[in-house]
Amino acid sequence: MARLTAADFDQELLILFDAYVHGDIDRRAFLERASRFAVGGVTAVGLLAALSPDFAAAQVVPKDDKRVLTLVVDVPSPSGSGTVKAYLAKPATGTAKLPGVLVVHENRGLNPHIEDIARRLALEGYLALAPDALTPLGGYPGDEDKARALFAQLDQTKTRQDFIAAAEALKGRPECTGRIGVVGFCYGGGIAHMLATQLPDLAAAVPFYGNLPPVQDAAKVKAPLLIHFAGIDERINAAWPAYEAALKAAGVRYTAYQYPATQHGFHNDTTPRYDTNAAQLAWDRTLGFFKQSLMT
Repeated sequence: MARLTAADFDQELLILFDAYVHGDIDRRAFLERASRFAVGGVTAVGLLAALSPDFAAAQVVPKDDKRVLTLVVDVPSPSGSGTVKAYLAKPATGTAKLPGVLVVHENRGLNPHIEDIARRLALEGYLALAPDALTPLGGYPGDEDKARALFAQLDQTKTRQDFIAAAEALKGRPECTGRIGVVGFCYGGGIAHMLATQLPDLAAAVPFYGNLPPVQDAAKVKAPLLIHFAGIDERINAAWPAYEAALKAAGVRYTAYQYPATQHGFHNDTTPRYDTNAAQLAWDRTLGFFKQSLMT
């Protein structure tokens, strides 16, 4: 069966799904409103299933890939949740120290897709650390709906401290050169932006369609930024002109790309919102940016 893409769905349905994913409406409300798009024997439940992640089909680097070593580590977070679980991935061979990349998940916790992203980065020669913000609530539950509901229960003040602690832990690991960057997606994109305002020695930040910090925080950014935006994503894009002006005023080094006709989440290859060409281009740009910022 051919893989579904965003073009197979009505744009209003995609906007509705985005609202559901980000907690603006609950599952019942989504199904009620999606029912008007259910035609030709397709149900609203079927539409939700079609739009939801398929981790197995999208996996790029298998969990048992012999080229990568992975383990789960505990990250102390005394100002946050106390301790956070994180997925660590690194190349299976070689003894040289590696630059680090913190990988920050979307608003469902450390799911298989983000673990796969960490393994992809390990194959590129990085020490990748992917924390699970849901640790204080038992960790990623293995179900996206349950994960989204749990995410709304987090104390975000503590969660932000957890990611700051994870960045510091990555930087201090014996396998790390001490030079680190961050990449985040959706919620994680917002965390990547936040870390750029909080960590003066952060060497690179790559937010994918993440919420922007308050305008006044732009002056705190010391790391170079590579920012990816979806073309059809008014919820995120509306705040960019003001934040961009603040970055310029502060002399921050940044590059921003908007990918025409793409949806929020276009890089996530587990859902139909994935855009192959835009995702590959954004990833190539990300790898080039990390190579320049972290390896030279």
